Amino acid sequence: MSQRWSRKKSRLPLAGLLFMLVVTFMILFNERSIQQIHHHAASHGQNLREASTSNLVKPNVPGNYYLGALEVLDRFSKCNSTKEYSGKKIGWVDPFDDPGQIAKEEQKCDVFSGKWVFDNSSSYPLHKESQCPYMSDQLACQKHGRKDLEYQHWRWQPHACNLKRWNVTEMWEKLRGKRLMFVGDSLNRGQWISMVCLLQSVIPREKQSMSPNAHLTIFRAEDYNATVEFLWAPLLVESNSDDPVNHRLGERIIRPDSVLKHASKWQHADILIFNTYLWWRQDSVKLRWSSEERGSCEEVKGAEGMEMAMNTWGDWIANNVDPNTKRIFFVTMSPTHQWSREWNPGSEGNCYGEKKPIEEESYWGSGSDIPTMKMVKRVLDRLGPKVSVINITQLSEYRKDGHPSVYRKFWEPLNEDRLKNPASYSDCTHWCVPGVPDVWNQLLFQFL
Repeated sequence: MSQRWSRKKSRLPLAGLLFMLVVTFMILFNERSIQQIHHHAASHGQNLREASTSNLVKPNVPGNYYLGALEVLDRFSKCNSTKEYSGKKIGWVDPFDDPGQIAKEEQKCDVFSGKWVFDNSSSYPLHKESQCPYMSDQLACQKHGRKDLEYQHWRWQPHACNLKRWNVTEMWEKLRGKRLMFVGDSLNRGQWISMVCLLQSVIPREKQSMSPNAHLTIFRAEDYNATVEFLWAPLLVESNSDDPVNHRLGERIIRPDSVLKHASKWQHADILIFNTYLWWRQDSVKLRWSSEERGSCEEVKGAEGMEMAMNTWGDWIANNVDPNTKRIFFVTMSPTHQWSREWNPGSEGNCYGEKKPIEEESYWGSGSDIPTMKMVKRVLDRLGPKVSVINITQLSEYRKDGHPSVYRKFWEPLNEDRLKNPASYSDCTHWCVPGVPDVWNQLLFQFL
């Protein structure tokens, strides 16, 4: 009995050793399997990341423009071929972005929320159409026959505060030694004309000058060593519509990944006011990527093209703007009033004949696109304090009465047939000056 016990006892250490070996092997095997799973998952994640970023294009890559290797788009540019959209997107980061940075300073009062108040005091309008030598015939409604002048006397009144009173001398002091530049389309040009008309009256005629109409038009005030400029760049990125006169083209082509041609003119300005919107409202736009061979295009919807352009513009702002030394403003979309049934159900007209603003505070017409506004907000939010927003959209929505309609110079003469049906020939996109654009400039004055 004791001998059997002795033999059984002698086997126990060997069994324990075998058990330990088996357990160790199983642990090592499982650990290797886990490592393989992790490695596979990491590789899969990397592949997903590579797949998700492989179609991102780095915008505004310099070099080709200065070497002359890249074709510059102009009104003679054509697409030799158009292929299916490749899915490329604009990828950009702000190299100076600090996740912990202080957000934009909130305004104590929302100056964009309010109502229009009729004011026929001597202080309104802020300037006289006939006294501005730089007035555009496309915006001079009184000159072209508009008799009802109430549109000049509406003052914007925020709900919770007052707008800073316009002071031309104070504005010039803000601009002393600086370049103020508007960049964008004809609506931004209207705001620029409004600003020049607001400012020029206190400058002696011999101490002011205006350069000829061109891609960049400059008003100079000698005593203040200051300029108020307008750069024609309706799509922000380079396009075949960048000629300020001959830009009425059936096929619009953009270089979605570059603002460098325009930026070479705006980069040294001290205060920049950008806009873009109206020209993206067409059905589609052609893309000519910097990396593509000459004449090869892709096609996307206008809204997609605008998002690409906004991101390319955002990349330039992120990499080139110090908010301590340069002020950047973005003006939101300017609404149109093409269908009177939107504010007067049952009617079949447009802005022609309208004499008063819309009073319904929640009014929103089809001339302003909410998805576009949300996209613009996403881009501007990424830029943080580098860009201040001038939100003109809602307050301008109310002003169905502020457009030229037929009271302007047209590309073609108003013949008898058109005069019999003026509603069909009305400009319900641009704005009479004096008028709504003066308030946009009051808002700019408020923020400077």
